[in-house]
Amino acid sequence: MYTPAATQVHLDEAVRATPFVQTGIAYGCDYNPEQWGPEVWAEDVLLMQQAGVDLVAINIFGWSALEPRAGEYDFTLLDTIIDLLHSHGIRVNLGTGTSSPPPWLTTAHPEILPQVEDGTTRYSGGRQAWCPSSPVFRAHALRLVERVAERYGAHPAVVLWHVSNELGCHNALCYCDDTAGAFRRWLEARYGTIAALNTAWGTSFWSQRYGAWEEIHTPRLTLSSRNPGQALDFHRFSSDELLGYYRAEEAVIRRHSRVPVTTNFMVTAHIRNLDYWSWASDVDVVANDHYLDHRLDDPTTELAFSADLSRGLADGGGWLLMEQATSAVNWQPLNRAKAPGEMTRNSLSHVARGAEAICFFQWRASQQGSEKFHSALVPHAGTDTVLWKEVVELGATLTRLREVVGTRVVADTAILFSWEAWWAADNESRPSKAVTYLEQVHAAYTALHRLGVTVDIVSPDADLTGYRLVVVPALYLTTDEQADNLAAFVAAGGHTLVTFYSGIVDEDDRVRLGGYPGAFRDLLGISVEEFVPLSPDQAVRLDAFGADAFGADAFGADAFGADATGTLWTERLRLASAEAIASYADGTLVGVPAITRNRHGSGAAWYLATAPDHTTYRDLLRVIAREARVTATGPENDGLLEVIRRVGDDRSFVFIINHGVSDTVVATADGIDIVTGDAVTGTVLVPAGAVRVIREETAS
Repeated sequence: MYTPAATQVHLDEAVRATPFVQTGIAYGCDYNPEQWGPEVWAEDVLLMQQAGVDLVAINIFGWSALEPRAGEYDFTLLDTIIDLLHSHGIRVNLGTGTSSPPPWLTTAHPEILPQVEDGTTRYSGGRQAWCPSSPVFRAHALRLVERVAERYGAHPAVVLWHVSNELGCHNALCYCDDTAGAFRRWLEARYGTIAALNTAWGTSFWSQRYGAWEEIHTPRLTLSSRNPGQALDFHRFSSDELLGYYRAEEAVIRRHSRVPVTTNFMVTAHIRNLDYWSWASDVDVVANDHYLDHRLDDPTTELAFSADLSRGLADGGGWLLMEQATSAVNWQPLNRAKAPGEMTRNSLSHVARGAEAICFFQWRASQQGSEKFHSALVPHAGTDTVLWKEVVELGATLTRLREVVGTRVVADTAILFSWEAWWAADNESRPSKAVTYLEQVHAAYTALHRLGVTVDIVSPDADLTGYRLVVVPALYLTTDEQADNLAAFVAAGGHTLVTFYSGIVDEDDRVRLGGYPGAFRDLLGISVEEFVPLSPDQAVRLDAFGADAFGADAFGADAFGADATGTLWTERLRLASAEAIASYADGTLVGVPAITRNRHGSGAAWYLATAPDHTTYRDLLRVIAREARVTATGPENDGLLEVIRRVGDDRSFVFIINHGVSDTVVATADGIDIVTGDAVTGTVLVPAGAVRVIREETAS
């Protein structure tokens, strides 16, 4: 049995971690042995070996087991489990155990409980019942982290540290007095003076001018809409506050361990409160949790978007899928079971887009608790099941894919994505509640996805060198530097499509005067006088254009369909240097340009002033992609076929994922299908619901 060394080195906080070493695609899960007895543990590790599971996250919710009473610690169970896993060759992703405080702590210190925006308190009995700004919570949590890190910092089984769990999933925005004090300190550090804050928030409106920091509170519910500048800064503060908490745990760990430290991000459609661009450089390896959301029209395409964004956070490199579901979840209105093969397709879609670990919540389905109907690697029905067979088969497939580790996804197209723009665009007072930021981002991504174009998702501050096309959907909040960055990209020969509701305000949510879309007006060669939103049940026809609009040699006669329509949004737009490509054919703005194109330097900047239907969006981006000479990695399709390439110094792989119900033949280079072992020459047959991964032959 492992015993913590009394002479263990006390590391300096500045010591950086060793890299997270990957010799293959890790296959893992969350493991909660405290829910089971020792006889089950022995069975579990043997089944893990059978399935090929080699990375297990433990102690995620271990606080009440490790510290059953204040200051009293019991590591017996955790010692046993870590030693058991290690003896069977299974690596440990060790949680700090701080995700949810034990009942004794919230009973002794109810002041740590979070408050929601109506000022009422949320109590223990669920999870994350703590305020991120509570000094009492932080003191107790860091004391636990110290004991865990001190005990296991040099354990040979521990290859990764897991800070808390899904930070901010439930408690990102707390409105209590502790938070108000922390918010004031953050504001003072940001603005320096009350006068500067008043200018940034526009407090001359509605007699909101502040005279002292003590007058500022969290943006609790009001009788009217709230100050948008205050709401935006509260989101920024809340993200920074939890990042500060992450850094505090990491600093404690680093005193005792050189093992890499991370936490699981939530890059998903229903979580928006943390700006992960500001977090990414703090984690030693990017990790993400993703679950198919069947409340969306196209959950599989959203999975691809999430994976591409996770890769963007990892600066194009490898990242870890820390959680997904083998089948149904437990928290949607209808928790759909995955069809046979769907778990494998979901998993390999993540791998295709850069994931180098495929992990699940959780190992064994719980008998009790809120997540007892959440699927797991070992279902309630046991191992004599279709699901368990697929779990074992997936492990074998991931083993065969070990050689893709270290390769990178190839993309010449990017979408700019901003959490700050999301917060600001979806604030309370806006032109149309029917227009939401993420839906516009997803619409642009879906159009490119169906064209077979692989997409990088990058920050508006990112270096755009090397891209041919950059799409900018609804980037409502845009800084001067971000606008200059895009303009320089186009001037140097790049192509961009900017959509409506972009460039409207600066970083203080202050409208840019002189005509929309302020920050991009010169780049696009247009000026918008007025927004004219449409109701969700309205649509306007766009005039058809094809070869005559662009030149048949460049685009072909089928460039744009006669049934092109716009929804949700129109604008009263004037041309400056741009040319009109399409205009409204009916509605109140007949003849007003709806799509424009402007030469800027050596490149071209397109503008889309409406929300097109899916077909129209795809057709438009097909035209723009051709002009930009974008290279599609796969054929145009209805979204049921994914083709992605990963490339290394001396090897390349093409992932082909068929989500459809029909077999399909895909053109590919000669090579070997490393899923089946079959040779491939020119084309490959991908059966319905199957995945093929082709190791392409390279010239000798």
